[in-house]
Amino acid sequence: MNAKSAPRPPSLLQVDPALSILRLAALSAGPGGALDEETVDIMLEQVEAGALNGMVAAEAWPELVCGLMAQTPSNMLRALYACGALTVVLPEVAALFGVPQIADDPPQVDIGYHLLRVLDEAAACDAPLAVRFAALVMNIGKSDSPPEHLPIHYRHVERGHPRIAALCERFGVPQDCLELALLALPECERVHRVSEVRAGPVAAMLVRLGAFDRTERFEQLMLLCACDYRAYGGHASQIYPKAVLLGIALASCAGIDETGLVAGPGAADGMDALQEARAAAIAVAFRSERWSDEAAGD
Repeated sequence: MNAKSAPRPPSLLQVDPALSILRLAALSAGPGGALDEETVDIMLEQVEAGALNGMVAAEAWPELVCGLMAQTPSNMLRALYACGALTVVLPEVAALFGVPQIADDPPQVDIGYHLLRVLDEAAACDAPLAVRFAALVMNIGKSDSPPEHLPIHYRHVERGHPRIAALCERFGVPQDCLELALLALPECERVHRVSEVRAGPVAAMLVRLGAFDRTERFEQLMLLCACDYRAYGGHASQIYPKAVLLGIALASCAGIDETGLVAGPGAADGMDALQEARAAAIAVAFRSERWSDEAAGD
């Protein structure tokens, strides 16, 4: 928020100082914009005085949701980071700032600041809470990757899964947010790497992502991956080519009679036949599709 519209210090004198700090940060994600320096300084004083000590995470969750669902969610995280509250409220997220991750141009990005851009992309797409929450937490397994491997993050999925689960339990996060975050943890990077070279793995990916039986979650994951893609330099406002690729693959499977293939005593064999039929249909679709040089090289 600018100096004229920023909430003034008395707003911090509510009954619960912790919620006051979170509310100011959440409000900064709204139309007024970023908080002014004086307000952030007062929030910092409150944090250093122990205002967040004993904070009940479940009570803080609605304030975080308010900021995440606003038009510029990054402003909330910037305000919480600047006043030291992010380290207390979301230490798993705060730890991502300063951690490098491989990219194209530039060759590395700071995961924390990349996260801010992903959240704002999600807001620009009017993404639901599950997508924005998944964007917030899907990289928290990367905060303590072995420094000798950076900017590559080995085994971050194994580290991230229990952290996401614990964070969700702490705040009482809705089940759909938990499920999408845990799905995005391993699958977002896999979606970024998918290609039309091998149809079988694409058919298997569609099953894992719920493309055939959990279409809403599949569409949310595609939206999340698109926001992550556009948050990298040079990709802003671009169509996400991997979503196009998976969309073609999914459409090619539409005419396959699933019931006939999986019914009867040999259901396992039927499932194998179903996957083979899907893979064959996808292979045909990919061979008949002409891809641009840009899409083929992604």
